[in-house]
Amino acid sequence: MLETSARLLRLLSLLQSPRDWPGSELADRLGVSSRTVRNDIERLRALGYPVDATRGSTGGYRLAAGSAMPPLLLEDDEAVAVTVALSNVARSSLAGMEETASRTLAKLEQILPSRLRRRVRALQQYAVPVELDRPVPETDPELLMTLTAACRDHERLRLDYRNHSGASSRRLVEPQRVVNWDRRWYLVAWDVDRDAWRTFRVDRLAPGLPAGPRFEPRADPEGNAAVYVAGQASAAAWRHRARVTVHAPAAAVLERINPAVGTVETVDEETCVLDTGADSLDTLAVHLGMLGFGFTVTEPAELVTHLRELAARYARSTEGSSPAASSR
Repeated sequence: MLETSARLLRLLSLLQSPRDWPGSELADRLGVSSRTVRNDIERLRALGYPVDATRGSTGGYRLAAGSAMPPLLLEDDEAVAVTVALSNVARSSLAGMEETASRTLAKLEQILPSRLRRRVRALQQYAVPVELDRPVPETDPELLMTLTAACRDHERLRLDYRNHSGASSRRLVEPQRVVNWDRRWYLVAWDVDRDAWRTFRVDRLAPGLPAGPRFEPRADPEGNAAVYVAGQASAAAWRHRARVTVHAPAAAVLERINPAVGTVETVDEETCVLDTGADSLDTLAVHLGMLGFGFTVTEPAELVTHLRELAARYARSTEGSSPAASSR
């Protein structure tokens, strides 16, 4: 049987899980009687931990939110997960979070047992991110909290927004989701005046407060706000764009492309149109070639010319090779 102090720590660890714990189940986990569990619950309450109790067949004990944050008791895998998350936050685009996350990581390392400290330090030292070759704008965490609260409460917002060219506009929106993509934050919202979905870079907007009246929430655009943002953000950065007829079912094409590559429209059971693009004609040609299906390109003219040049170059590369030799 666990000693009282160790048992209290184990009980506190169980109660931190987001569920109700029947007294009988806690007793079985701790190897004590239900009466001992009740006494231990009272000890935790005396120490300032707000433990709620509900009656009935589905009732039990749960650690409630209090005025002060209690010490966290983490299992080994939980401690590693928190370390990974904090490391990612320290490299994020959230303003002021690098120092906060690094300070929290230092506190966590101090209390980790040696077996975990070695694993965590190895993870920090040898797991390195790819550094972007462009600056990433910082985002105010308080602004994110404001936007997500408006999404939660279904409250309209008036935004002062600057687009990529620096032009300003006032927008009335119904905020739906906040999405993090490519280390940038985006607000997905229904633009009331334009009667359509729009994405807004969070670092370019300033919401007017207080929020406006409530609205009836809609289903996410394209069924997934993150997929919608990936497609919109990628398309905005494309230098070359094309609509390509692919001689394959839309479902088959969708299985082979990332949402950021483009969108697919069904024509019939055996044909679809891929709306896609890329920073260069070479990249666009590679994407199309990797589909593994036949396709027809009619525009833009520069892509048609580029594909013809590539086809001629590939044909010349096999001149003089016999069919038998090329098949081996």
